[in-house]
Formats: sequence, C-alpha cells, structure tokens
Amino acid sequence: MDAEVVVIGLGAVGSAVLYQLAARGLNVVGVDRYAPPHELGSSHGETRITRQAVGEGAAYVPFVTASHRIWQELEAATGETLFVRCGALVMAPGGAPTSHHGKPDFVGRSLATARAFDIPHELLDASEIRSRFPHLRVTDDVKAYYEPGGGYVLPERCIAAQLRMAARHGAAIRTGDDVTAVTQVGEAVEVRLSSGAVLRAGRAVVAAGAWAGDLLGTPFDRLLTVNRQVLHWFEAEPDADFGARPPVFIWMHGPTDVDYLYGFPPLAGDSRVKVATEQYAFTTTADGVERRVAPSESADMFATHVHGRVAGITSKAVKAAACLYTVTPDLGFIIDQAPGQDRLTVVSACSGHGFKHSAGIGSVVAEQIATGSSPVDLTPFRLARFASR
Repeated sequence: MDAEVVVIGLGAVGSAVLYQLAARGLNVVGVDRYAPPHELGSSHGETRITRQAVGEGAAYVPFVTASHRIWQELEAATGETLFVRCGALVMAPGGAPTSHHGKPDFVGRSLATARAFDIPHELLDASEIRSRFPHLRVTDDVKAYYEPGGGYVLPERCIAAQLRMAARHGAAIRTGDDVTAVTQVGEAVEVRLSSGAVLRAGRAVVAAGAWAGDLLGTPFDRLLTVNRQVLHWFEAEPDADFGARPPVFIWMHGPTDVDYLYGFPPLAGDSRVKVATEQYAFTTTADGVERRVAPSESADMFATHVHGRVAGITSKAVKAAACLYTVTPDLGFIIDQAPGQDRLTVVSACSGHGFKHSAGIGSVVAEQIATGSSPVDLTPFRLARFASR
C-alpha cells in the first residue's frame, strides 16, 4: 500500500480532511491537479462568510461550530489570521416571501437555529440597522438576524495553513497530477494519475468539487450540477461611512434565490468592497467555464443589486472573478460512501455554502475513517435521500 488514505482534491474540504487525518497519525497522500490554493475551483476569492446559526438547517451547525474552533487552533499554531469576527447580518423584508439556498424565511430559520443552539444573537429592525450600519439603505419593513460572533474567513490562507500543517504531520502532497480514475478493488482503492502512476490505499476520499461528477460517474454525474458564479470588487467612496464595526451581510430582497446579494466590509488598508449574488439558471463544467468576467456583468450586478441598497460604493469595478458552485438537487451536501464502494468516501457538493463548514467536515470525516464512528449524524447528507431521482 502507498498510503492508508488518499485524498483527491485539496481545496476547502480536501485540505481539511488531509490535515485532520495526518494529525491523527494516519499515513495519507493528498493529490490535486493544480497547486492549491488556486483560483480555478470553488475555494478562492479572498473572503468567505461564516456564521453559526445557519438557515440551511440545524444539521449543519456541528460542522460550522467545529470549524470556528479549528480555525482558532490553526491561527495559534501558524500565527496566521484566518477568521475575522466582524459580525454577520442576515436581512429580508419582514412581510414578503423570500428564499435563500432553497429555504423560505431564511431570517426566521437563522433565528430559530440560534435559539436552539444558544448562539448569541440579536434581532434588529430597520431603524437599528440604519443606526449601526449606516451604509445599508434598508426599507422600513426589513428585519435582520445579527450574530456578533460571525464574520469572514480567508479561504486561501485557510487552505494553505491546513496543507502546511498536514505536511508537518507527515502527509505527502502531490500537485500538478490529475486523477483519471478511482476504483475500489477488493480491500483497497486504486487511484490512477495522469502521470501514469497508480496509488493503492486502504481508503480514498474524493473532495474534487466541480470535477467530482466526471471522475465518479453514476450517480454523481446526474446529481451534481456546476454553476458559474461571479465575485465583484467595487471601489469605495473616499468618505464612505460603514459604521464602527461593519458586518458581513446576506440580504434577500425579493422572492427567489437570485433576488439577493451578499457583501463584506473593506479589508484593512483596502479601498475595495466585495459583493456578489448567485445564479442557478446556467450550468457549466469545471474545465469549460468562462473564467473571464465581462465588464457588463459587474455593471449589471451594481445596477440590479447594489445601487440604492449599499451606500459608500461606487460603480467602478476594480476586480471581478469567476468561481464554481457544484450543487445537488436540494442544495445540500453529500457526505457518503460511493455506491458499492465502502472504502471510497465522497464529500461533495458543497452547494455554494460549504466553506464555513469545511474545517469541521474535515474533522468529522477523518474521525469516521480513523475510528469507524462519526461524531455527527450524517444521515441528512447521505445519497439515500436522492433514491427517487
């Protein structure tokens, strides 16, 4: 055997799994076709929102809670800043239907989750939002969930830190080598690489994101859809007032999942403000995605979502980048064994809301592999829920 476990894909989840397995003393190899952190998948863009009271459902809370703890541990071990607690604000009209990640009343769901798990929070009305966060031009009917312990993580730094720590614990890392096939053969898994090498291990974890469907075939090629998303950075006005402690924000302003924007405060010493929305109408592939962002895309983002809602930001787009969401039919995660291959664990797709959970998922998957038992109920993330599709 070349290793006890091979981890395929070293982005948000893969780097976390590799680190956690290596920290538990397992002989592990991580493989990636590129050299993470990179800008070709789903784990880049400088900042990612994190909050513990996730409106997607209570089943996710153990992951994100563990992630916050792990990022703190990594910060202590590496001296890197990985997690900035600037507060997280989730907003929507109080009397109108909204949807986010397929879930109605996302503010109400976030509030219910916070209460169930004793997560410190506040419920703010429009006047309180305007007073504390003057750059957010909310209408009188807006309600908001505010989590002071939320904020953002720095994805490239998180990935790099976990890979460094994995190597420090003895993990081998192979980059620039594409996995062409992964198959269970008896009591082992064979991982074939584009270089011609074949790695044999007791187990494998596939965290290949947008590449997972093509690599794994049925049923993943049917269940996983890749969507191109665009991130935008606009120039801030010189005298912009973002308040004393500007939060990250998620703002549902209409009835559907695309009537929505999210944003970040300017980073220290930076005059740019990052904002984005989501789209699910147009699909793509990991290798065929259009990576160039046309100026008209940033102009449309500003006109449709930013103008009249976020003050202190000019229409001048100083940067834009494309990234990939790999989504399931219910926008939930898959964490399960491949059908008929109990030594092959699949952790995909993160459906656009996975980075905040990734460190915790890595810990749970590693514990399950190392001990045979998961500390978290993974039933909501099993393939069985798609049996009728």
